[in-house]
Amino acid sequence: MAVTLRDVAQRAGVSIKTVSNVVHERQYVKDSTREVVQAAIDELGYRPNLSARSLRSGRSGVIGLALPEVRLPYFAELADSVITEAKERGHTVLIEQTGAEVSSERELLRSPRLQLTDGLIFSPLALSQADVGLLDVDYPLVLLGERIFDGPCDHVVMDNVAAARAATAHLIDTGCRRIAVIGAHRDEDQGSAALRLRGYQQALQAAGLPLDEELVAYVGLWHRHDGAEAMRELLASGVEVDGVFGMNDTLALGAMRALQDAGLGIPGDVRVIGFDDLEETRYTAPTLSSVDPGRMEIAQTAVQVLLERIEERLSGTERAPRRQHTTSYRVVSRESSA
Repeated sequence: MAVTLRDVAQRAGVSIKTVSNVVHERQYVKDSTREVVQAAIDELGYRPNLSARSLRSGRSGVIGLALPEVRLPYFAELADSVITEAKERGHTVLIEQTGAEVSSERELLRSPRLQLTDGLIFSPLALSQADVGLLDVDYPLVLLGERIFDGPCDHVVMDNVAAARAATAHLIDTGCRRIAVIGAHRDEDQGSAALRLRGYQQALQAAGLPLDEELVAYVGLWHRHDGAEAMRELLASGVEVDGVFGMNDTLALGAMRALQDAGLGIPGDVRVIGFDDLEETRYTAPTLSSVDPGRMEIAQTAVQVLLERIEERLSGTERAPRRQHTTSYRVVSRESSA
């Protein structure tokens, strides 16, 4: 049977009210008493009943975070940032993985599991603008990413076009004139790949460089092996390359490996830059230049806006107009493009 507050109270030799105060992290409990109660909680393995707490207070203290692929380093680091920010504000995060499948993302928005949460931060990868109506839900929702715009909920986005333009301009400024871009998606006119390709093209046009379709590498996914394979195909085609812009860091890291396997020096023969500024880019050989798209700002803003919407709903105040927040970005120059 599940361990109850009464069980913990008996083990600790205190009242049920005192245990409740410790569980809810209320301040008016002596430190010595808190330690005794916490020891009993740990010993018995007590876990709060979130459903019951939600029924009593109107909130569970849990927010949902739905991501396409947790194994992708960007989403793993984004989840870590959201968890850190939520914890500082007294909330726990329940993570859902959709697998970047349309059916999973649609199902998630009406999943009964969301009843365990006070609201949802949602980063879709398969939904499109045609699905905007699905975002009109009866719970607090904050949207991330660039698949859907002008929806009924709050939206936190990165400036993909400007950031990709800055990444490409960085390579141009270091002397590159034949810059390959890795990560494009065929027939995509919305989403991160399309927007970053647009920024790449704008940087070339601004510098008076030709738009050479042979320098655009199309991939299915944005994993390391996709970047490596795309780079190998470019090299095998005989196309001249002196710079590479990977649409994310994992693609860029895969491309770097393929270049090194081909006996090309980085940055001597080819300069490389990625996108996302993952932690591992500081420890690769050579270290990878990248674009920091404001991941921590995304997490902080998304959590803050969601909690504001939760409070708004609980207090019964009039709903404020939806908001869209675009994060700042910066180019981080390292050895791969020095």
